[in-house]
Amino acid sequence: MAEFLQQLINGISLGSVYALIALGYTMVYGIIRLINFAHGEVYMLGAIFGYYAITTLKLPFFAALALAMVLCAGLGVIMERIAYKPLRNAPRVAALMTAVGLSLFFQNFTIYSIGASPKAFPKMQQINWSFMGATVSNGQVLILFTAIALMIILHFIVQKTKMGKAMRAVSFDQDAAKLMGINVDNTISFTFAIGSALAAAGGVLVGQYYGVVQPLMGTLPGLKAFVAAVLGGIGIIPGAMIGGLILGVAESTISAIGYSTFRDAVAFAILIGILILKPAGILGKNVREKV
Repeated sequence: MAEFLQQLINGISLGSVYALIALGYTMVYGIIRLINFAHGEVYMLGAIFGYYAITTLKLPFFAALALAMVLCAGLGVIMERIAYKPLRNAPRVAALMTAVGLSLFFQNFTIYSIGASPKAFPKMQQINWSFMGATVSNGQVLILFTAIALMIILHFIVQKTKMGKAMRAVSFDQDAAKLMGINVDNTISFTFAIGSALAAAGGVLVGQYYGVVQPLMGTLPGLKAFVAAVLGGIGIIPGAMIGGLILGVAESTISAIGYSTFRDAVAFAILIGILILKPAGILGKNVREKV
């Protein structure tokens, strides 16, 4: 029981990060039906920004977290306006290849700017608590409660604010939203900003937990977060949260039973399984179109 609880705690901590990144995927897809494969690199840049905010600007952790989120939110808006907005009416493959190109650009630009070697991210002094035979660290508690707080704020924005209502309207029907006086361009940019800020938060939290950041750290977590978004139901915000947590627990469980070399493969095995059994995802609904 203690071992099970330990892996559950580890999985929820890891899954919370996947959920933060997956929210960006699912929000953007819900608005403009685009899979932004450069999103993993936004997560990486958030971690890099947080590293320099702490080491160079000497900011405390939460101030560095906020600064990284603001910078990546701005980056998300710039990315959408320059790279994706001109391609809204283009074939989807054009936007997809642009996303892949942006991903490679961010990776190589970061390597050129700061070098390819890993950077030692300053870690807080580790404190461990015992809980029903399992060990919980202050780093895991920080990840979990920060992720929960950000998800609550996101829920409030989407459900209770004027911009959140605009986001829901644009995701339902862009043309109708325009007729109702909603600025679709600003709404889409805001969606990119929120998604990028959440990814940056995930990057800073992971950097602080593992104590290292590097230019290629966003590739695999970005792909896994995409799997989490598909698992929960792409375009559905609660689905991204659920998918991230399930994926994190699955990875921790695979590692615990002695198959740690397969922990990355399990994410894509889950993706294949969900596409075969329930392509719409856990919370998604199959919609039939009448012609």
